Formats: sequence, structure tokens, C-alpha cells
Amino acid sequence: MDRFYRDVLTLGDEDPAKLPPLNTDKGLVGEVSFVTDGDIQMHLTPRDVLNSFRSGQVVNPLERGHIAYRTDDIVAFMAHLDAQGVPYSDWGSDAVKGWHQVFFYDPDGNVIEVHQLVAVK
Repeated sequence: MDRFYRDVLTLGDEDPAKLPPLNTDKGLVGEVSFVTDGDIQMHLTPRDVLNSFRSGQVVNPLERGHIAYRTDDIVAFMAHLDAQGVPYSDWGSDAVKGWHQVFFYDPDGNVIEVHQLVAVK
């Protein structure tokens, strides 16, 4: 996956200074590539179908990688998902310190993340 998105879609590395640390003590394990075209960021992870059991979250962002979007109001976005009847997993900042993340599936089963920057405790 990493090579495909880099070689075929010519995505490059996100600036490491802009990335928060992964929270490896909360169930997220393995390598994550943050690739970008300069405007849109994609998170690529090795497949790990057992991660949902370790993390306790139903929607598993490590199942096959996912598309990620950033919002300025995660609470309003979760209310929007609720109003639309879209179930989601609220990871809070369990996976990435400094991001409040929610994950859900699109109709084809692709994992979508929406996150908001939050203060690191």
C-alpha cells in the first residue's frame, strides 16, 4: 500500500514536525505512513484485523488503511454522524496524542477518519 500510493499516486511524506506522536500504549501498534499531496493527507497502515480486539474499538483504522479529514469541531461532527444514522468509533486521543479521532465506514466498507487537533495532556 505504501509503495502504491507513493509510486502510483506520487504522494510524499507529511512534514514530521506537523505530526503528533502515536499513542502506542493504547492499542495502536505497527507502522503508520502519513502521506500527502500537500492538501490531503492519507494514513497507511499494515493490515491488522486483531487491533479492534486490543483497542476495544469496533471500527478498526488498521484493517486496511483509511482516508483522514480534519475538522475544527469534532463534537459537532459526531452530532452530524448521529443525525445521519452513521455509527462510529470514538477513539478520543487513544491512538494519536493531540488528535481526537472518530472512525466510521463508508457504504463500500472503507474506513474514514475525522479528527480535531486537541491540547496534549
